[in-house]
Amino acid sequence: MHPRPVPEHDLCLGPERWTSHFVAVIDAEPVVCVRPGDAVWPHWSLYRHPHLHPDDYLGTLHPDATPGSPWRIQVTDERHTSFGDAVRSLRRPAQWQRSRDHVITWARSALADSDLLIIDVQTTGLHTPYAVQIAATDRHGTLVLDHTINPQEAIDPGATALHKIADHDVAAAETFSALLPRLTRALQGRRCLAYNMPFDRHVIERELNRHYARPAAAQRWLRKCRWEDAIVPCTQWRGLWSAKRNAYRYQPLGSQYDALTNCRLLLDRLTAIADSQR
Repeated sequence: MHPRPVPEHDLCLGPERWTSHFVAVIDAEPVVCVRPGDAVWPHWSLYRHPHLHPDDYLGTLHPDATPGSPWRIQVTDERHTSFGDAVRSLRRPAQWQRSRDHVITWARSALADSDLLIIDVQTTGLHTPYAVQIAATDRHGTLVLDHTINPQEAIDPGATALHKIADHDVAAAETFSALLPRLTRALQGRRCLAYNMPFDRHVIERELNRHYARPAAAQRWLRKCRWEDAIVPCTQWRGLWSAKRNAYRYQPLGSQYDALTNCRLLLDRLTAIADSQR
């Protein structure tokens, strides 16, 4: 008789209440967890399938008293904040270490690039957005620009709930068009790195289309910047594999929904990647 699958949220009760043989469901995919009968300290060996064939062995996890990282992988001593993340790390594709090494090289190269500019944009909302704040720092975290912007459109209440910028906060602020000369000097010719760059670039493109009223002019402006997205390399470096999505799991930066804070959070993440060991 096979054990009942345990959803991920039920695992939060803690390993002291777990049985010696159970099936955990992580990202809609089961993993068989077995505690060896001769174990002095509690730990669980994980398998892809119930028949426990050696080829299906994923690894062994140990609960740990370390604050903030209660799960330790036996072979690598890697630590994770949750059982689910530990399982995701064991499900990584075989080429993950090679991908991680490439990301470390990328981060070191980015931080060595004097043209690097880290940018973030806060907006009126997720749909048909205009900018309400834009910030940028250089590779050292030095402030390059940080401006609130009058979007000349109503700010969605849901967006205000996140970034705390309401219509009255930007009523007297400069418009994007007024700010454009400074943005041009700051961004053009630079390597513009953002977390979810396609979204930030799209917002700037909408603003440029409104300013120039000619898409071709907007595209010429955008082509003078080198746009680069940090989500994929940051996600690969962390290496938490989602079986449900068949891709690495998105990793939040810990955003406070402030553009300048987000720039510095991304710089911190980039520095952590560059400093990590191969």
